[in-house]
Order: sequence, then C-alpha cells, then structure tokens
Amino acid sequence: MKIDFAKFADGLVPAIVQDFNTQRVLMLGFMNEEAFRKTEETGLVTFFSRSKKRLWTKGEESKNTLHVKQILVDCDNDTLLIKALPDGPTCHTGADTCWSERNHKDDFLYYLEDIIELRKKSSDEKSYVRQLFNSGINKIAQKVGEEAVELVIESKDSNEQLFMNEAADLLFHYLVLLNAKGSNLQQVVSVLQSRHSK
Repeated sequence: MKIDFAKFADGLVPAIVQDFNTQRVLMLGFMNEEAFRKTEETGLVTFFSRSKKRLWTKGEESKNTLHVKQILVDCDNDTLLIKALPDGPTCHTGADTCWSERNHKDDFLYYLEDIIELRKKSSDEKSYVRQLFNSGINKIAQKVGEEAVELVIESKDSNEQLFMNEAADLLFHYLVLLNAKGSNLQQVVSVLQSRHSK
C-alpha cells in the first residue's frame, strides 16, 4: 500500500473510518506516517491530533476504541478508508457517529426513527408525519390509543394480514409519540435491559 503523505504540507492524509459490519461512516480523522504505522501495529485506529499535536489512539480515554479490520487507500493515494469494529459510540458526544447517526446493523426501526425525524422537519405539508406533529402531542397520543384498540380488535379475529397491519400501524405511531416526547427507542430498550438484568 503506497500512501502519499508528502502530498500535503503537514504530512497528514484524511482517514475515513467506516463500521466494518454496517458500512456506516463513523468519523473522519487525519494520519501521518507514524500514526498509520501504529494503527497497523496495534490494530487500533490511531490518528495525529491536530489540536493536541501528538498521536492519539481513538478511545485512549473513553475506552471506545476502533478495531481495524481493513485499510484501503483511494485512487490518488492520499485518502484512507479504514473499516473497523467500534467498542461503543464513536463520537465524543456519546453518539454512534460524529454525524449523530445511529449505527445498528439491519435494524429497520432505528432507521425508521431517523426518517420520522426528517419528515418532522420537512417543509412538505402533505407529509403525514409532518401533519401529525403539526397537530400536537394530544393528537399523536390519541392516534396511538386508536391504533392500540384496533390491534386488540384484530387480535380477536383470524385475519393474520389485518392483524399485522394494525401491529405495524401501532408501532409506527408509537415511534412518532416517542419522538414528540423527546425520547427514542434506544432509551426504551435501555429500560427493558435494566429490568432484565435485575
């Protein structure tokens, strides 16, 4: 692998870190030759910190390290793509990524939460989600109640398709309600996990 560290005056090349499993981009850092060598030797992503003016292994304080699985260099030999497995959240804010995206493999519900957030902020007045948020918390809570009742009714019949559709409607509106209350699914999962461990 030939990396053109001399291409830039400071000897640093951009290093994009991507989750090896989910393919989600986690963060961007910079490496000089020494940081690259240490990354290869230790198997832990190590950058050159421009603010600290020294080598910095991701997670050296937080313990949220990045375990290298693969390193690729781009066609100009001046940008790295590092595929890694993260130990916990990558961003110093506690978010999964430095762009505040969730990083969950094949978990559509978390993806759906992101879509709900985008639709809430959308300028499209025809968006059903936007209309729900515009109608206020009482209407959103009412919809959850209505969908719950419809699910109970369908559970007493034998039409599996109608039951599953009502279950999906309830789950969707529940996610909308969580968002409206400033909460998210991961917080609910954490409560369930804490109960499970007792």
